[in-house]
Amino acid sequence: MPTITERLRPIQDAIGQRTLVMGVLNTTPDSFYDGGRYATLDAALARAEQMLEEGADILDIGGESTRPGAEPVPEAEEIRRVVPLIEAIVARYPNAVISVDTTKSRVAQQALQAGACILNDISGATFDPRMLEVAAHTGALIVLMHIKGTPKTMQQNPVYDDVVAEVRATLHAHARRALEAGIPKEHIWLDPGIGFGKTVEHNLQLLRGLPELRTLDFPILVGTSRKSFIGHILGGLPPEERLEGTLATLALAVAWGADIVRVHDVKAAVRAVNVADALCRR
Repeated sequence: MPTITERLRPIQDAIGQRTLVMGVLNTTPDSFYDGGRYATLDAALARAEQMLEEGADILDIGGESTRPGAEPVPEAEEIRRVVPLIEAIVARYPNAVISVDTTKSRVAQQALQAGACILNDISGATFDPRMLEVAAHTGALIVLMHIKGTPKTMQQNPVYDDVVAEVRATLHAHARRALEAGIPKEHIWLDPGIGFGKTVEHNLQLLRGLPELRTLDFPILVGTSRKSFIGHILGGLPPEERLEGTLATLALAVAWGADIVRVHDVKAAVRAVNVADALCRR
């Protein structure tokens, strides 16, 4: 199996040249959109293969739902959900770039041993500070996100004086802690956390404020895929009917500075960001 450094090199070389697409693969029974669809290894592996064929640069494997109101999952259960799938994907696709969506350092460590090379931590490595130690020791890339509260509490009346400035300051602090832990700058990505402790208006302000977040000088990952603020804008549409709204947010996120987009619908997203890249990067 190629080393973490070897697997990361193609996506690191692509940063700034084109927008990367991270495909979401949840092995959970209760995620807001795809919960329960990929609960078996065979179903999840087939979905991974499909996303790679559709052009996903990264597969983001999650074993714990982070939808609003979600309860934490025991560490052992999260490992049971994600590690065999990562092993199966890597056995079939040795060069696949796999991210594990977790806030637990032990889950992260076992996922990296199984073949992951990116840690996607919605807490910005604040729920389990050992996450930074794991990334530094293994050479993994880490995504540090902004969240207000926890998934269970984050949507209980989130308030900001200036959401863009406050999110920027928190992300700056996350990045500084990562650097101090010994993680190389090129192995740090930042995520403003669309939908994680934000109202509809906060999410819109953050998307418009991406140019300000870009001044932190780290790659920016944006995840808007089928989220509730899109449904709200469209008159209360359910997750199943939010694809077109998602694609609109992706195109504008690229125009405003996103380097990576995290999506459920890989084929449609790849096409949308290819057009956005042609308009904005050439």
